[in-house]
Amino acid sequence: MVNCGLLVKLNAKPGKEDELAAFLRGGLAIVSGEPATISWYAIQMAPSAFGIFDTFSDDAGRQAHLAGQLAAALMAKAPDLLAEPPSIERIDVLAVKQS
Repeated sequence: MVNCGLLVKLNAKPGKEDELAAFLRGGLAIVSGEPATISWYAIQMAPSAFGIFDTFSDDAGRQAHLAGQLAAALMAKAPDLLAEPPSIERIDVLAVKQS
C-alpha cells in the first residue's frame, strides 16, 4: 500500500534543459532496482521546470531511496545542471487510484 512519497522540484540552468531531461530519463534504470520504490515519475512542467514524484509503502522505503544511487547522482550533478538546489518535499499519500 502506498502511504508516503517525495515531490522533488528541479529548475534547470539556462541551456541545461536537455541534459537534465536526459539525466531524469536515465534515472529510471536506477530506480527500477529499488524494491521499496513503488512508483517513480520524472516530469517536465515548463521549459526549465522539472520534477520527480515517487511513492513508497513506508518511511523506511523513502529513506532508502533518499540514501540511494539516484539521489547521490542528482546531488553530484546539481551544481552543473540546476539553477538552484532541488526542493525535496516529503509528502503523505492520502488516496491512490491504480489500474
